[in-house]
Amino acid sequence: MLQVNNITFGYSKKKIVLKKFNFTLEKGEHLCVMGESGCGKSTLLKAIYGLLDLKKGTIFWNEQQILGPKSHLVPGMDFFKYVAQDFDLMPYISVSENIKKFLSRFYPEESEKRTQELLQVIEMSAFANTKVKNLSGGQKQRVAIARALANEPELILLDEPFGQIDNFKKNSLRRNIFRYLKEKNIACIVATHDKNDALSFADSLVIIRDQTIIANDDPKKIYQNPKEKYIAALFDDVNEIKINDTEYLLYPHQLKIIKDSEDIAGRIKVKATILNSYFKGSYWLIEAEFEEQTVFLNHFSNVEKLTTVSIAIH
Repeated sequence: MLQVNNITFGYSKKKIVLKKFNFTLEKGEHLCVMGESGCGKSTLLKAIYGLLDLKKGTIFWNEQQILGPKSHLVPGMDFFKYVAQDFDLMPYISVSENIKKFLSRFYPEESEKRTQELLQVIEMSAFANTKVKNLSGGQKQRVAIARALANEPELILLDEPFGQIDNFKKNSLRRNIFRYLKEKNIACIVATHDKNDALSFADSLVIIRDQTIIANDDPKKIYQNPKEKYIAALFDDVNEIKINDTEYLLYPHQLKIIKDSEDIAGRIKVKATILNSYFKGSYWLIEAEFEEQTVFLNHFSNVEKLTTVSIAIH
């Protein structure tokens, strides 16, 4: 189990990046860390891996304390793996050779089998013999993940792991990797801007703002009951509106255009004017205005500008 106990870290006395962080992670559990750029996500992963010397607090994996560069000639824990955004691959050898680099040479058949297994997980079997220098950024990102998984670490730390991967590959790759981690009971911490990493695959979610943890709970609970606009905005467009002196935080799917005659017992109904419509593929994002407040809502079709409509709040 990972225990992060009241840790504080700063690159200087004036630049504190992590303030009094506390959380735990069980073996095989997946944690997602979200927050705006510069909030401390990457720094947190580096601290957990053992690349930083903490100002205050401790980090333990089971009974072993994670210490920084002052205590280790080679920083980083052998039983953890950290995949940073710069990948740090060997460009002049092949994809397979990069993965095999961390596997035993004394058991070539097992190493080959393991390499082929990981190539399938990252969907790059066809690129096994391609030199890394000839790969795209997204492909390099996938190789870096496979290489980190070669020796089945107890905990893997992923910093924006799908940030450079094309959308048509991202969804299946994400399913493959997180399914593989669960099958192998490998704990995982993902620093990300992508809500899908949290909502579909994380067991718990930490949200950081101003270098502090402001939420730590089940992802679905945080999504369904955001305490403030900052949290809700990490998942979707968010409407912060006031009706009858009551303030609401609402996602676009929680607003609905209805017929004037439609029964909406128990729900609030307002009149609004359409400002713009944005095609999103399976739906339209509608921008509307009521009582000098702009709102966004999802609708199944386009709506002409300046049309007056009735909107119900779920």
